[in-house]
Formats: sequence, structure tokens, C-alpha cells
Amino acid sequence: MNETRTMTQQHLRSPSHQIGAVVCAILLTLGGLASGYFLLLAYAAEPAGPWDSEGVAHSHFAAGLALALAAVIALLTWVFVKAEWLRRWWLTLPALLAFAAILRLTLLTPEL
Repeated sequence: MNETRTMTQQHLRSPSHQIGAVVCAILLTLGGLASGYFLLLAYAAEPAGPWDSEGVAHSHFAAGLALALAAVIALLTWVFVKAEWLRRWWLTLPALLAFAAILRLTLLTPEL
């Protein structure tokens, strides 16, 4: 039992493991920034008046893209956590992004 734990700790401290963790963290951070940008666009898109249905469509499109990207980030994070390159708290980023996108698509949708 102790030998397995020692071997696991040695495996986690290997240089290749650390490089993999850094690459995964950079990839997920870039994906989170892109999803956050789409969310910013979704929340910034307000219709100019009752005739501006394109503003609402743009908001929905940007929020949908953010939600799709958050789902991809969540799947990648799950894979990286299962591979023990990252810790479980990395799953909070895509969860928060998805929650914000769903809010914009449902409760906080722009009105005409």
C-alpha cells in the first residue's frame, strides 16, 4: 500500500507530468478566456429598440457559442483530471461559464 502511494507521488513529481499539467492549464485557460469573451459579447448585446431583433439574435448566438465552448472545456477538464494532470477544482471554471451562458439564454435574455 505504501509502495503504491510512494510510486504515485514520484509519478506526480516527474518533469513530464509537470509539463503536461502546464500545457493542460494553458489550454483550459485559453478556452476559458474565449468562452468568457463570448459571454461578454452576449451580455453586452442589447437591442436598440423594439425593432432590433438582430440584437437579441446576436446575444443568443454569442451565449450559445459560450455554452458550447464551456461544454468542450468541461469535457477536456474531465479528461485531464482523470489523467491526474490537474486537480478537480479546475471543473469550476467551465461550470461557472456554462451557468452564466444558461442564465443569459433563459432568465436574463434581452427583451424587445
